[in-house]
Amino acid sequence: MAFQKGFRWGVATASYQIEGGAHEADKGLNVWDVASATEGRIFEGHTADVGCDHFHKVKEDVALLKELGVNAYRFSINWARLIPSGTGKVSEAGKNFYLELFKELKVAGIEPWVTLFHWDYPYALYERGGWLNDESSDWFAAYAKVCAELFGDYVDHFILINEPECFVGLGHFTAGHAPFLKLCVRDVAHISHNVLLACGKAEKAIRKAIARPVKIGTAQAYWPAIPATHEAKDVEMARKETFTCHHDFGGIGLWLDPLLKGEYPADYLAWFAENGFVPPEKDMEIIRSRLDFCGLNTYSGNPVKEEGGKAVYITPPPTVPKTDMRWNVYPEVFYYGPKYIYDRYNLPVVYTENGVALAEWKDLNGEICDDSRIDFLKRYLRELYRAADEIPVEGYFYWTLYDNFEWTEGFSKKFGLVHFDPETLERTPKKSARFFRTLAETNGEEIWK
Repeated sequence: MAFQKGFRWGVATASYQIEGGAHEADKGLNVWDVASATEGRIFEGHTADVGCDHFHKVKEDVALLKELGVNAYRFSINWARLIPSGTGKVSEAGKNFYLELFKELKVAGIEPWVTLFHWDYPYALYERGGWLNDESSDWFAAYAKVCAELFGDYVDHFILINEPECFVGLGHFTAGHAPFLKLCVRDVAHISHNVLLACGKAEKAIRKAIARPVKIGTAQAYWPAIPATHEAKDVEMARKETFTCHHDFGGIGLWLDPLLKGEYPADYLAWFAENGFVPPEKDMEIIRSRLDFCGLNTYSGNPVKEEGGKAVYITPPPTVPKTDMRWNVYPEVFYYGPKYIYDRYNLPVVYTENGVALAEWKDLNGEICDDSRIDFLKRYLRELYRAADEIPVEGYFYWTLYDNFEWTEGFSKKFGLVHFDPETLERTPKKSARFFRTLAETNGEEIWK
């Protein structure tokens, strides 16, 4: 039993986490460059100044991708590497770096899926007010236009933004990620609106700049509610809770309803209004976008049951496995989650991120026998196969290619199919890398063995 013909088997990375070369050529600073230089921000003082040195190892890393057997690779453009000041002049060094990557991928027969923004916001724009500045959506649209004009001959799939739930909510509301701000609800709602405007303007700019058809989507941090039982009342409550406003910026409906339906969810509008922000109605036609797929980044979920017409969240028993991030292993999110999205938006689903961090190291023979990662993949992908039998699912991107800089956790969390040594820069494929190659070769049949 395999997935449908043309299914994408890929891996995903983010520019800041892997590129390094943080202060080389004329690259501009981004908010993570500045944050990581602040004592106490990052685990044990780790930095991504060198990262995985991808900036100098493009050929080696594309060879790794080919060895993994993937037919697609999702990566992001570092905005400040391409346009050091965020607006204006393009860096020749930055442009040439990405052109080299695109050309190597083309030779290898690997399809690029390009994320325009994965959290590394140009510091020069942050100093001008960042996402709170109402010009920010125009800055992003101009950047998207540059990317389309420079790289459009190589790219069929663009992802506008990665996880606004995180760079807005964690970055500006709870101070868990760069730029480590704790702003009021009104200001963060304003930021959210500007991010949505940026997406709407960028989608239209890309289509205008590239004459041929291209596919455009976003990648959302999506931890759906899942039913605690198979009873219809619990299934329906889980669906409802997945799109309910919980007075934070993590709800997927906050981001996809404006983009795909041209309106905010009513409960978010009410919460915003209570805190003094009313989105201008005239902006909704700009925000509403012609997206081609829903990219979902899912690692876990939240079990709920219905009691007396209300949702009751279930504390997992000790028997539920936890990853090294202390995330619960709930494979059924890959069945219910995509179905909820398709039923609401009627768009194909692509899993743009999913993976597992494990506490692991090389054994005395220099190998990483990560059988738990293989087991994780089998469990989640079996549930995705069930979903794909009912709705269109177009691809799966494992997070991530190699162990890399995991934001505030530094290099302490190991998600990769390939082991990376930050001191020697050596890349060593794990047992799971061989398994993933077989997955790609058999179009998923290996999950049943």
